[in-house]
Amino acid sequence: MTFFQRFEIRYSLVAISLIVIVFNILLAIFAPVIVPHDPNDVSLERKLMPSNSDYLLGTDHLGRCVMSRLIYGARVSLGAAFAVMSVTLSVSAVVGAVAGYIGGRLDAIIMRICDIFLAFPNLILALALVGVMGPGLPNVVLALALSQWAWYARMIRGMVLSLKERNYVLAAKVAGTRQATIIVKHILPNIFPQIAVLATLDVGWVILNIAGMSFLGLGIQPPTPEWGAMINDGRQFLRGYPSLMAYPGFMILSVVMSFNLLGDALRDMVDSKGKQ
Repeated sequence: MTFFQRFEIRYSLVAISLIVIVFNILLAIFAPVIVPHDPNDVSLERKLMPSNSDYLLGTDHLGRCVMSRLIYGARVSLGAAFAVMSVTLSVSAVVGAVAGYIGGRLDAIIMRICDIFLAFPNLILALALVGVMGPGLPNVVLALALSQWAWYARMIRGMVLSLKERNYVLAAKVAGTRQATIIVKHILPNIFPQIAVLATLDVGWVILNIAGMSFLGLGIQPPTPEWGAMINDGRQFLRGYPSLMAYPGFMILSVVMSFNLLGDALRDMVDSKGKQ
């Protein structure tokens, strides 16, 4: 296979990934408009119906429309994942930038706190926090953000340390620019591309963890439609109705792979620009 063939395949996959991500984001945004049925409408008369003209993907064990629940599941899963990354990056950017730029004792204290959080595996720490705070979407978002903010803070600190001695930063210092202004206007914009790459790669990890917690009963609670919870609901019907697990599993697989492929492409783009 030639270089150009590999190039074409790579960016074809990236294009497909973008289409999948945008499609799911649109599903999440317009879910109330496009769902064919109420995702929480229970009717045992419709229990485990196969695909038909009214219910294109059939119904689950409570007679709820599987397609409607998948569409609303995109809203819950993607919304929760973006909320986790927003909270994580907001806290990490402030903490990491302050620690890296100011340094000294403050930097040492912040890094020791980060070491404490990093001593625990992310998923184990998140499960422990959810166990303490209780299940539910807000607690899941907070637990996942707390479990990974330290890693991002350490990464951002390292980026800030590599930039704080650059000429344009030193020139801003000499000009009497405030430290907060230097961080916001001169340092953070220059590390944003690297942060964006890391965040894109981690969105898939967050979606998987949200689905895993919901599968275990520690995440989003019934009757809220969520892909991990839907897999758990369909587990007892695996032999007779494998589609109840296959549909949400495919949604998770496609979205996670798409974010990973997009993150890899962004990383290559940022690396190529950095070498120029």
